[in-house]
Amino acid sequence: MPALAKAVSADGWRTFEVVTSVSLHNPRGACRIWLPAALNVDTPYQRTRLNHPAAEGGAVTLTHNKQNALTIVSASFPPDARPRLTLTSQVALKNYTVDLSQQKGRPRASQAELNYFLQPSRFVPTDGIVRETALKATAGASSDTEKARAIYDWVVKNTFRDPKVRGCGRGDIRFMLESGDMGGKCADLNALYVGLARSVGLPARHVYGLRIAKSDLGYKSLGIATDKATKGQHCRVEVYLREHGWVPVDPADVRKVVLEEPPGNRPLIDELVARAHDRLFGSWEMNWMAYNYAHDVVLPGSTNKPLVYFMYPQAETSDGRVDPFDPDNFSYEITVREIA
Repeated sequence: MPALAKAVSADGWRTFEVVTSVSLHNPRGACRIWLPAALNVDTPYQRTRLNHPAAEGGAVTLTHNKQNALTIVSASFPPDARPRLTLTSQVALKNYTVDLSQQKGRPRASQAELNYFLQPSRFVPTDGIVRETALKATAGASSDTEKARAIYDWVVKNTFRDPKVRGCGRGDIRFMLESGDMGGKCADLNALYVGLARSVGLPARHVYGLRIAKSDLGYKSLGIATDKATKGQHCRVEVYLREHGWVPVDPADVRKVVLEEPPGNRPLIDELVARAHDRLFGSWEMNWMAYNYAHDVVLPGSTNKPLVYFMYPQAETSDGRVDPFDPDNFSYEITVREIA
């Protein structure tokens, strides 16, 4: 891996090792633990080199879903075990920008892929108030790029980041629009973008992942300050434009800059916010690692409902699913080091 990192660094690639360790503290009966592995397809921004799991006293299987670039690491443990699962991933990452000022010969997606990312999901419908809102937001826009930008600007203008929301949010966009409660975190605000885009014929997908390094662009709120990425989960969005192919966007991070960039509560006209607003339509800084595009995720061997998305470690005991935010029963740590 160090030799690989050196070979690609001249082209702007950086290589990271990410280690996720999960422990169940009060297991009852047979137990299972699940982890999302790093993206299982090569993209312009990520090449996954390794996903290596290890379960102490348990058995590990990998389940792959090509459409969603999803790999699920599953570990099962007998009743007398002390469940612990570790996943080591190595990824090469490169800052990702699509020049929207000109059309180049970008690879085109298949019609089957585009159709798949136009479909509604449990919390991301494409009819009713979602489509009505999208039509209003895109009024006067003619090209795919104009529509995608209009939806992006609408989400940035009409939402806010709510620090009280657990984890990354649930992404129930019909509830957001019908209730008028437009607050949330990345899985809420970016799900709103995905639903609005799909409702007017723009294929769009969530890209679920993890912040793993500091931002080199001057944003303290858009990176991690240490080698601990345990609370770094963050989802982004790609939208497909006929003029350009898949394009990176992230309206939720504009709202994160508004709320959290020191000194906090910056206005949209603030210079740092305006710079993020402009940059995050068509560009991602890759201090972040992608996991998958999946929604409504069925965990192999689980007896519980599907997950809305899969970014956080999950576990079940004979008592049922364990709360991943309950440190008394379920703890995990994610550490990162750059391979220079």
